[in-house]
Amino acid sequence: MSDTLFTVDATCGQSGGRTGTLKLPRGEVRTPVFMPVGTLGTVKAITVGELGGLGYGLILGNAYHLSVRPGDGLIGELGGLHRFMGWEGSILTDSGGYQVFSLEARRRIDEDGVTFNDPATGDAVRLTPERVIEIEDRLGSDILMPLDQPVPWGADRQATRDAVDRSDRWAERACAERDRRHLDAPHRLLFGIQQGGFEEDLRRLSSERLSALSFDGYAIGGLSFGEPPAVTAGILPGCAGALPEDRPRYLMGVGTPADIVTAVACGVDMFDCVLPTRLARHGTAYVGHSTVQLRNAKWREEDSPLDPGCGCEACTRYPAAYLAHLVRSKEILGCRLLAIHNLYHYGALMARIRESIAGGTFAAMAAEYARREPDEE
Repeated sequence: MSDTLFTVDATCGQSGGRTGTLKLPRGEVRTPVFMPVGTLGTVKAITVGELGGLGYGLILGNAYHLSVRPGDGLIGELGGLHRFMGWEGSILTDSGGYQVFSLEARRRIDEDGVTFNDPATGDAVRLTPERVIEIEDRLGSDILMPLDQPVPWGADRQATRDAVDRSDRWAERACAERDRRHLDAPHRLLFGIQQGGFEEDLRRLSSERLSALSFDGYAIGGLSFGEPPAVTAGILPGCAGALPEDRPRYLMGVGTPADIVTAVACGVDMFDCVLPTRLARHGTAYVGHSTVQLRNAKWREEDSPLDPGCGCEACTRYPAAYLAHLVRSKEILGCRLLAIHNLYHYGALMARIRESIAGGTFAAMAAEYARREPDEE
């Protein structure tokens, strides 16, 4: 990565929090940034126009899922994922490493890659480091993630060490395939994924190996894989601190607003999580530091906005009682409006984080979130 593609613009003197600018082919992205999850080329219940209106310029897709449905070959023939889904912003594609973890009962891992049967189609799927880069090339991803092997909470040290060694060897092959395909221009980025389970020395070892390769940024993988939250909080500062300071750091699959604030204080720049849209589909919305369930009786006759301080369409146009009616009636509009609200909430959170770091007040914001438990009402 050219030194000009990621710059640190401001830091918090009392924590590791920082703001930065990441330059991508389709526009600059201010960090810390949250990426809505669009696994199959769609952020559930949200149009790309709405995403842009909410201020998002970077979303996440999944190379493995898209290679199965509708197929990376088809998407490539139709002009790439951006054109296919009508999205003018940037796209980061996850490789399928999480599926390697979650489909443990039906997978076979060898040195060359992983084989399993797709749960949706039953088709045999073969992923190798080279195949993943090929998929992401056809999709036209702006940020590519390599194939890796995360391990679950409770894995023994030998299994963790084997997975780290394999992931790091796969990382070398991913770099070689990226170079062979000349995907470093114009500014298409390849991130390495730090693994090591919950062994701090293995995390450092993985970081040292990845730092010696030609990666443009680094991800922290394999957290929130079943471990207690206190374990995540304990190991995260070391995970982030082991990664180069001059590259973006991405915490994969995390998390709640409180999780994000905590991770930013450790020096993390990028996040993704399904929670905003998943909770919306179940009638749950973020309000303040908590979540509220619209099926609860208190909302049935509530004439005020769901969140009076929120500027989203759900809160500025409708009373909370209407949203509750939609949720109880299982109307699709209810899911959509709550998804818009939750994504607005996350966007506003990230803006507040960036502003507080630039203004020197982030330490107080982090302390505020640490004092509060985001319990549902």
